[in-house]
Amino acid sequence: MSFKIAIIGAGSVGFTKKLFTDILCVPEFKDIEFALTDVSEHNLAMIKAILDRIVEANRLPTRVTATTNRREALEGARYIISCVRVGGLEAYADDIRIPLKYGIDQCVGDTICAGGILYGQRNIPVILDFCRDIREVADTNAKFLNYANPMAMNTWAAIEYGKVDTVGLCHGVQHGAEQIAEVLGAKSPKELDYVCSGINHQTWFIELRLNGRPISKDELVDAFEAHPVYSKQEKLRIDVLKRFGVYSTESNGHLSEYLPWYRKRPEEITRWIDMSDWIHGETGGYLRYSTETRNWFETEYPQFLEAASKPIDPANRSNEHASHILEALETNRVYRGHFNVKNDGVITNLPQDAIIESPGFVDRFGINMAAGITLPEACAATCMASINVQRMSVHAAIAGDIDLLKLAVLHDPLVGAVSTPEEVWQMVDEMVVAQSQWLPQYAHAVPAAKERLSKSKVKTREWAGAARRSVRSIEELRAEKAALKQAG
Repeated sequence: MSFKIAIIGAGSVGFTKKLFTDILCVPEFKDIEFALTDVSEHNLAMIKAILDRIVEANRLPTRVTATTNRREALEGARYIISCVRVGGLEAYADDIRIPLKYGIDQCVGDTICAGGILYGQRNIPVILDFCRDIREVADTNAKFLNYANPMAMNTWAAIEYGKVDTVGLCHGVQHGAEQIAEVLGAKSPKELDYVCSGINHQTWFIELRLNGRPISKDELVDAFEAHPVYSKQEKLRIDVLKRFGVYSTESNGHLSEYLPWYRKRPEEITRWIDMSDWIHGETGGYLRYSTETRNWFETEYPQFLEAASKPIDPANRSNEHASHILEALETNRVYRGHFNVKNDGVITNLPQDAIIESPGFVDRFGINMAAGITLPEACAATCMASINVQRMSVHAAIAGDIDLLKLAVLHDPLVGAVSTPEEVWQMVDEMVVAQSQWLPQYAHAVPAAKERLSKSKVKTREWAGAARRSVRSIEELRAEKAALKQAG
């Protein structure tokens, strides 16, 4: 087989390498072309050198090109994969820093909450640019695979306004299933059969069977509470399981910021989170982790390049959906996964226009969703709160409507639990002004926002958050990795 895959945001070096090697684990895909594109020539050069080394070491006919000209990369592409972060870590730092001034403590801030909503405002205009180029220069039947957050908002905009065949992809379901299999004592995650459905980052394991045996809520609660690690790292997640009756796909830290109950008071935050790793609830945890990862990669790049000389091992193929979807579409080997698509009747008690994440099967006829799923009422209610925020956020981004943007942020569950309307109005003005270089649709609103900020009497505070850790130096990271290696 010979076709072209374009990767937008290919400068996300580690993730691009994973997608690349996964895809090349499919025997029929050795003769394809990868077209890499990014706004950073520096990052492009680094990832191309790594992928070229992989091709050379494995004696493959695979072609790798790299360009900052996006349309050139997309020309004739059958599949387009996006893993962009518009504004990079600079804008992301403001997604965390500015809401903290108003008492809003986020762990990740890339899905909803104040940070995720502004992230969507930066991404959506760019997503629509991608879609325009796909319609104009890509293969006639091109499929857009979106890995970028905020997943639901990006996918919603691409489908509804970009008019491109789009599917959103995430690995939260797989990771949650691996946890459940582990606590239940399974020898392999493959022993666990499940139905997981909802919206991205709020997906729920509504049916569980281990080797064909149904698993009850009580058995699952007991298994998690008895686990020596997860009982400490997933306290909030286990509490939601007890109250809702089903387990959420999302990590302790992620789940905490989609709900109005656990991060509303600083003294409550430390009760529910765990500081052993960023993903369990640390203030700005993913920002710290991303910053450290970038610094580590820049410093240790020669090691990454050397590691690329190893043979590709299909046994190490990851559970990221992309390679499996492409394999199913191109070879007709059926793949079952969980995909972000427009609802259209898949989940009976969520809105038809919402972007849901639910089980589906892929073959040469495309992605076929399992329809007619009904969520437990509490799960649907929690999803609905986020869907309403997502819908307003998408519409605001499309129209450049700062008033609707403020209403979207006001209706966010955690923001609403912490901030007053006056605080929300000022916070959004401050974020739009700070990020104006990435928000072209709000250019007309920036002067008035600056004027309001100059006269505002709403008080703020400089606050690091309830559970903040400093970014570690390269030397500290090296020492920690050495200690872990010695211990293991």
